[in-house]
Amino acid sequence: MDGSSFADIEKLEADLWSAADNLRANSKLTSSDYFMPVLGIIFLRHAENRFDVATRQIEEDKAAGRMPKRKVIDQDYVRRRALPLPDEARFDWIMQMATSGDKPLPALVTDAMRAIEEKFDPLKGVLPKDYGIFEPQVLEDLMRLFNSEQIRQATGDVFGRIYEYFLARFSIQKAHDNGEFFTPSSLVQMLVNVIEPDHGKVFDPACGSGGMFVQSSHFIEHEGGDTAKRAVFYGQEKNPDTIRIAKMNLAVHGLTGEIGEAITYYEDQHNLVGGADFVMANPPFNVDLVDAERIKTDTDRLPFGLPGVNKQKKVANGNYLWISYFWSYLNEKGRAGFVMSSQASSAGHGEKDVRERIVRTGDVDVMMSIRSNFFYTRSVPCELWFFDRGKPKAQRDHVLMVDARSVYRKVNRTINDFAPEQMANLSSIVWLYRGQKKRFVALVQRYLHSINIETQGCEPPLQELESTLDSVNDKTSAFVKELQRCKLVADAEKEPILAAVTELQEADTAYRKDRQSLWKDLVAYRKGKNEKPPATTKPQRSALAAFTPLAERIRGLIKQIDLLCKLAGRISPLVASLLSDASDEVKEALPFDRRVVGRELKQLDEVRKSAIEQLRRGIYFHRQASWLLERFPDGKLVDVAGLVKLVSLAEIEAADWSLTPGRYVGVAPAEVDENFDFDQTMHDIHVELAGLNAEAVELAAKIQANYEEMVV
Repeated sequence: MDGSSFADIEKLEADLWSAADNLRANSKLTSSDYFMPVLGIIFLRHAENRFDVATRQIEEDKAAGRMPKRKVIDQDYVRRRALPLPDEARFDWIMQMATSGDKPLPALVTDAMRAIEEKFDPLKGVLPKDYGIFEPQVLEDLMRLFNSEQIRQATGDVFGRIYEYFLARFSIQKAHDNGEFFTPSSLVQMLVNVIEPDHGKVFDPACGSGGMFVQSSHFIEHEGGDTAKRAVFYGQEKNPDTIRIAKMNLAVHGLTGEIGEAITYYEDQHNLVGGADFVMANPPFNVDLVDAERIKTDTDRLPFGLPGVNKQKKVANGNYLWISYFWSYLNEKGRAGFVMSSQASSAGHGEKDVRERIVRTGDVDVMMSIRSNFFYTRSVPCELWFFDRGKPKAQRDHVLMVDARSVYRKVNRTINDFAPEQMANLSSIVWLYRGQKKRFVALVQRYLHSINIETQGCEPPLQELESTLDSVNDKTSAFVKELQRCKLVADAEKEPILAAVTELQEADTAYRKDRQSLWKDLVAYRKGKNEKPPATTKPQRSALAAFTPLAERIRGLIKQIDLLCKLAGRISPLVASLLSDASDEVKEALPFDRRVVGRELKQLDEVRKSAIEQLRRGIYFHRQASWLLERFPDGKLVDVAGLVKLVSLAEIEAADWSLTPGRYVGVAPAEVDENFDFDQTMHDIHVELAGLNAEAVELAAKIQANYEEMVV
């Protein structure tokens, strides 16, 4: 991704948000005041980046004879998924003109937004223009924030992530409609992974910020396709501000779509009943105010009938309206994937009747349970539903039930998501269900290859660690020699330091011996029969088994590194304690610059973290491959207690037509987990503690502020 590491981009996102939020705080604006203008600045900077790239491509194409040497027209930029920017809409031009003082910066930015809308019809009336709310200096600081060299060099993928990150953070702050405009990207990606929207009409009747379309585009391009040639995006959304966000989101990613303003319960803007190749959505859950009288004749979109009407002639719960819509929009081979309240899969009364009719079609393909805290503004668990109108005849009387509640990654105290490998592993279960064993095997093969790559990458950080440790040891040894010769210090006072140094030296010797032996065996593993990861399950299991003892030794080496650095850090305080009350004569005889040593120890801790992180990468991919092959050793779908079960319609009927996966997959048997991820568990504990500490600080500040107001 833009040549940057995942960690680098995460840090960039967090730094940008923190700085932007501080600017907002200093300007006394609320989140609802400034979130659209901030998204507009991100959009403007990215538009210029895309424009610059397209300009270079045009020049290269002219020089290579791939296009005629004529005057460049707007369509040349559009074809390269860039906006044709007039000068007054160029980020750099705006920043340059702001220094002239002829026109205030807020007016320049507003003019730029208008100029873009005039050039690009899909954005007419969409871009924010209320930059007058900012003091010129605050706006300039905000724009400079998004004009760093790192941002100027960022590609579309990085900008898309930044845009989505800001959407997520605004959702957390409930800046807009309680955050309902944003569906967590890991859930969207999971929907995409299962239905694989690679062509035709892609429809989201509750499109929010347009994340479904963006992820669909990523999927198409990952498969080597051109989104503009393969897919057409249609969306429907009730909130005009959210539509603006969606259109900007599409433009940030170089995409366009037909997004209409409508309340889906009552309107069908695009007339797509029976015409969509793919339907994706995260609709509002458990809505109970839908007017039954207005929709009762909409049999095209509600072919299974209404789920239940109360005395006020309102639909008691709108979940099955949405579920019916998603099914009705599909063509005869269409697929749908959507997020739904966990209550819906086992709801009774009229909802159960609608569910039975849907299940009897044979089009319910996969059900997946997701644990709580995947959403930014609600903590409830949910389920992902998947329809496949073109499901093979042999599978039409079965539904794949996946309970993914035990699969997650803790982001912070209140938010969970899926790691990329977790999403891939869950997707691979669906591949096996569809008979796509080659994809499953290729995923395991990729993990085995990653083991080789990541373990090979351990050498540089380990060498840096050892070099830094040598430097610390050299200074320690020099001091110890002087200490041993010094007659002014009693032996009893020397003893704690000498004992600590001896312990460090012994640990260092043991580490170097074990490290050398481990490295030799890792090289042998990579250069032996595992040099090219096997492409069938049996030798893959053998390769994993061969690496298992090496993984255990890597864990042992990590503990040794931690111990070494801990022991190295103990000596400096002991020396400082010895010298704190010593005479000037002793201090002169035993020179010790604690600041120099402190800097080296800080550097040692940094390289320690880097080395350990790299060592853990190999173990991580071993764990991922093990997760798959332990559950599906032959690359074939089998029932796994607590995770997955292929359920017949007869079983579903016997369970009162429930589609709740946990009701079928059972509970995994208690066992000792040999691959227990201690590091991840400790990470989760620290994340929880950091969240509680942050909340405590915030609460204390509020209490103090409230107290001061009372006193005044």
